[in-house]
Amino acid sequence: MPAILRSNAGPGADSILRQRLGLLVSHLVVALIALVGIGGATRVMEAGLACPDWPLCYGQFLPGRQMNIQVFLEWFHRLDAFVVGVALLVLTGVGFVWRRRLPPWLPWAAAGCLALVAVQGALGALTVTQLLASPLVTAHLTTAMLLVGLCSGLFQRLDMVGRDLGVPPLWWLLLAAIANALVLAQCLLGGSMASQWAADQCFSQGNGCSLLLAHRQLAMAAAMAVLALAATTPFLPRGLGQLPALAGAAAALVGLQVALGVWSLRLQLQVPLVTVAHQIGAALLVGLLAAMLARCLGSSSKAVSQAPLATEVIGG
Repeated sequence: MPAILRSNAGPGADSILRQRLGLLVSHLVVALIALVGIGGATRVMEAGLACPDWPLCYGQFLPGRQMNIQVFLEWFHRLDAFVVGVALLVLTGVGFVWRRRLPPWLPWAAAGCLALVAVQGALGALTVTQLLASPLVTAHLTTAMLLVGLCSGLFQRLDMVGRDLGVPPLWWLLLAAIANALVLAQCLLGGSMASQWAADQCFSQGNGCSLLLAHRQLAMAAAMAVLALAATTPFLPRGLGQLPALAGAAAALVGLQVALGVWSLRLQLQVPLVTVAHQIGAALLVGLLAAMLARCLGSSSKAVSQAPLATEVIGG
């Protein structure tokens, strides 16, 4: 987080404030994707109950004596979640204190993300106290993916304030919305499959194969929707900023995701790094698609009050 956020009266100061908040949100997106990756590593290393209590670990903030790779993964996962919560608390506070200098939607969007983090924390606690119940683990991962998408879209909207950007045709907006929905549904199905260890049971006992098959079939539909976004960008009008580049990056990531998915299945999920990379790729794809959907809505509001402001917020 920035050490000092300073704003004085004037449009230039408003722009600096938005840039600094945008930087904070971009760091949040990175931290959330890392959180998804660490959560995936915690699962594949069977470290979900390495800390038997919550929110502390073995009754301590830093369990030095019990520390091993499994305890470290679970402890660091909680630490990253705590940092995300503090950053969103700062964003929400700054948004409301300086709301006359910022787009009117920002404080409420930040507050919504903060509320979702609270839900995420509660789900994290329940996954421990309820001994990794499958529905709770799935809901925990789904909430994390939603947070990635919301913060990614929030960053794009902040970046678009004051810019004269065009709007893509309605058919492309609908295609972007469909791609977002399919990828989020795929993440939900993948989380359900992972929390039930369906793939492992399918390979070892022949059970749970229907979930694995459904995951592969939905992956095909989601991939086709994302590739269609990239393939149709030449038909879009000019002046859309980074939208075509984001669509191209999403298409490339889909190719990588398909390769990682096939590779992980051929390895029968025995190589944790490949499995975790597949989950991180899913989080990145959610972030990219949410960024595209946010940019499809056109230029962000420029209606910010010009009331004088001379305030400092000193952060850690």
